[in-house]
Amino acid sequence: MDIEERQPVPAGPGPGQPVGPRSGDAAGPGSGEPDGPAVTGAPGAGRSPLARRVLIGAAVGCVVLGGVLVLLPSTGPGGAPPPSPGPVARAMTAVGAGAPAALPDLAALIGDRETHLRAHPRDDQSWAVLGTAYAEQARRTATAAYYPKAEKALRTSLDVRPKDNAAALDGLAGLAVARGDFRTAKQWGEASVKLAPKRWTAYPALVDAYTGLGDPKATRRALDRLLALRSGPVTQAVAARAYWDRGWREDAGAAIADATAGATTPSQQAAFLQQGGQLAWERGDVQESLDHYRAAVNTDPDEHGALAGQGRALAALGRTSEALRAYQTALAKRPAPRYALELGELYEKLGLPGAARVQYDLVRELVRRDAAGGVDDELVIGFLEADHGDPQEAVRRLRAEWDRQPGIAVADALGWALHRAGDDAQALTFATRTMDKEHGGEVRSALYAYHRGEIERGLGKAGPARRHLAEALRINPSFSPLLVPAAQQALAALGEPPAEGLPEPSDHEEESGAAGESGAAGESGAAGESGAGTGAAGAPGTAAPQPAPRPASSGPAVAPAAPRSPSAPAPGPSTVR
Repeated sequence: MDIEERQPVPAGPGPGQPVGPRSGDAAGPGSGEPDGPAVTGAPGAGRSPLARRVLIGAAVGCVVLGGVLVLLPSTGPGGAPPPSPGPVARAMTAVGAGAPAALPDLAALIGDRETHLRAHPRDDQSWAVLGTAYAEQARRTATAAYYPKAEKALRTSLDVRPKDNAAALDGLAGLAVARGDFRTAKQWGEASVKLAPKRWTAYPALVDAYTGLGDPKATRRALDRLLALRSGPVTQAVAARAYWDRGWREDAGAAIADATAGATTPSQQAAFLQQGGQLAWERGDVQESLDHYRAAVNTDPDEHGALAGQGRALAALGRTSEALRAYQTALAKRPAPRYALELGELYEKLGLPGAARVQYDLVRELVRRDAAGGVDDELVIGFLEADHGDPQEAVRRLRAEWDRQPGIAVADALGWALHRAGDDAQALTFATRTMDKEHGGEVRSALYAYHRGEIERGLGKAGPARRHLAEALRINPSFSPLLVPAAQQALAALGEPPAEGLPEPSDHEEESGAAGESGAAGESGAAGESGAGTGAAGAPGTAAPQPAPRPASSGPAVAPAAPRSPSAPAPGPSTVR
């Protein structure tokens, strides 16, 4: 999608804004303005007693009137209340606080800073604000072409002010998270924290970065530090995501409810309502999720993620015509690859394979467009290839993704791709990581449980397969229009557990056996949250490799195998945030 090229072009080094009194400032000592005529003689000299009494009365009256005016509320012209902040000021406040900003306000802020920087190209703070606003515009509209503009502006801020520029470092960390490049986000965020340890604005990006890199201990430390430094709706929304990933469903729900109640703008409130709708969906409360999504769109019509959420919930409720309209509107306003994949799978569920193929082709087109802006949608394209394309290609791409950032979402996607390519033994080593609490696999995800159950079924492990398939349906009985029927059919094929004989092996025993069967070295490793893929942005320094062993990524790609007959027609995309 083309966007208007409005990047300001510096005309060369020039002075910043002038410093000193503005025109119209009141004169004062040292201003160079006359202070008025000199007064000579003693006070009151030459005045009659009557004149002195009149002057004293006037002075007393002025004092009383001044006291009354102090107590009156400030008003604008004509006695009206003072005007509320304009769109530029509102967006500036939101961008500075890491909060969602309204799209019209963002456009006003971008235009304002572009104009200012044409006249003042050495203003490092304005470059940082402009870069952060570009990144937010890209995120809100899924227009990846804004991301290179954001990076250019933020790096220009660093060029103008190479030292003590925490605002630019924070902006670069947030940009990397938006692109899904968690390793780069970690490096920029840690550089900001090192520069300004008591500044809170780098920590939201660090929480997401550590989660995406599969480092739960660092995630918890970053969250604790954030909550110690700052309170309010933005930090509560960050905490809600982290709590969910730790399996604290009630705490996550309470945190996002508090964030919604404390939101100070409609855009903030809509974003937090959308997040609350996603949490309700993940725990299987379909009607509650729909209510949240509708409230979000009513609060801010530009909260397009909530439109896609409505499509998901309406499809689960059997209201397919409304679901299709919601998805189509969301895609028209915010063309995100994940929405196209979900819509394609809904068409497939409805027996419309031609319409589904159109959406799958759109997914590939959108992924290519995002890649040009530095966004890596490897999880989405990996699921598309695993279930509607080439499973071996999915394995290749997701193995490379695992090498870059070994998080929980990547482990789930790679395990599923290996299963679809016919390598269940190796697939199970990744599926078990999604539930490995020691390494951060604490999130309760119906999709993860379903994937693990199908992999175990492929290995003939009937007991664990039965447990995990049933768990998927308990967590969210509507988690996918294609996979819910597949899970039900798989459970029916497995039948009831044996009434007599030896007990079925525990999950711990199965995990130990799976590790041995795969020939993987070491214990199960990395964890992370459901996040997007990595981007290609640069970063200072080189990140150290993650300590978790990666048996599937330490060697060459899996040898081609004949893809198995699909145990399910197609999975929905991972719980990508």
